[in-house]
Amino acid sequence: MSAIASAWKKLPWWVEPSAVVLVLTVFGVYSFVAIALFGGEYQQFVSPFYSPEVPLPGWMPGFVTAPMLVLWIPLGFRATCYYYRKAYYRAFFWDPPACLSKAQQLDRPWASNAESYRGERALFVLNNVHRYFLYASIIVVAFLWFEAFRTLFGPQGFQISVGSLLWFLNIVLLSAYTFSCHSFRHLVGGNKDCYSCIRGGNARRKTYNFVSRLNARHPQWAWYSLFSLLATDIYLRLLQAGAITDFTIIHFGG
Repeated sequence: MSAIASAWKKLPWWVEPSAVVLVLTVFGVYSFVAIALFGGEYQQFVSPFYSPEVPLPGWMPGFVTAPMLVLWIPLGFRATCYYYRKAYYRAFFWDPPACLSKAQQLDRPWASNAESYRGERALFVLNNVHRYFLYASIIVVAFLWFEAFRTLFGPQGFQISVGSLLWFLNIVLLSAYTFSCHSFRHLVGGNKDCYSCIRGGNARRKTYNFVSRLNARHPQWAWYSLFSLLATDIYLRLLQAGAITDFTIIHFGG
């Protein structure tokens, strides 16, 4: 990974923001199509875009689908995430598109506006609700763990298949992203100055240290989980279309 990171840093400065624009745009368009036009279930598999499954009230407008009642939670969590905010501010708004040394700023003063930065204002002040999106996202993650275990029980009994492994990989990456969040790190122990002064302080300290190690790779978990979401949903669509068959690795019963 260090070699890849080193090679990435040697690329022109505009490569990273351009890549972020491309990936987030593709993800946004795909997510809209996935929840607006097509169902997300196949036998014991439920797309992560469709979990938890909630009934759609009859009075809802025709363009509203059931996943829309839930998907605003994980999308809001990502949109207000500290890492993603940095990524899309630089990529979409060029605010600034790249961090430069003072010497570089003399040559490219348009590439950094750090001195004129005035904080998150107007609509972007809503990013401060990130911690509340975290609390709701933890509930969604719990349902996704349930869906992952559900993939182990097919029509013929207990089985471990390529699909079930993909669903578990996805929820592990989503959990790593969710629980490496800066707000979760603050919640479990970052808001305490003295662990020995509180009940269960040693457990809080160990949890905080563990989350801190996860937090060090929060950007990586953000991108890994994004790609795993896409891969999992695409796999389900291919199953639905009959383009592929879920290969069973281990099977018991039935």
